[in-house]
Amino acid sequence: MKTFALTGSLRESIGKKAAKAYRKASLIPAVIYGGSEVVHFNVTKDSVRKLVYTPEVQIVDLIIGDKNSKAIVKELQFHPVTDEILHIDFLQISEDKPVVIEIPVSLEGLAEGVREGGKLSQELRKLKVKGVYTNFPEKLSINVEKLGLGKVIQVGDLNFENLEILNAKENVVVAVKLTRAARGAAATETKA
Repeated sequence: MKTFALTGSLRESIGKKAAKAYRKASLIPAVIYGGSEVVHFNVTKDSVRKLVYTPEVQIVDLIIGDKNSKAIVKELQFHPVTDEILHIDFLQISEDKPVVIEIPVSLEGLAEGVREGGKLSQELRKLKVKGVYTNFPEKLSINVEKLGLGKVIQVGDLNFENLEILNAKENVVVAVKLTRAARGAAATETKA
């Protein structure tokens, strides 16, 4: 999994008034928890742009003052009108404690059902998994080559080494749906 280096500066004061002042100075208030203590700090808008606006999940090497820790982005708060980042919550991670994270799903291969005239439909773009961060892949690859017309792959059908999938087992990840052309071709074959 990719890592992202981020440097933050400790916040001298916390609260609504202080957060508003930091935002005016083009800083984003942030917090890291999950370790021995909760640390409040600021990051610049430019420094988090490539971390926030990407579909990839990244481990953050966070440097705050003289402390260095590994973390993941747990929650982002955006302004409802301007979509400006208001606050970032980080969760400190370690090799001995499992963590829950969403990882993107990648489909591989050409499905049999698509060759027969169906349409491939990816229902879930990310899967929620639990595990130790050292076992996290950049993406969860699913081979769809044997997926026939009208067939689906559900969460319960998937298994990834050292990861526990937390989505409901009956949720559909990918399906090959019948198209009008495929239905018409099937109807003419049965008449003949």
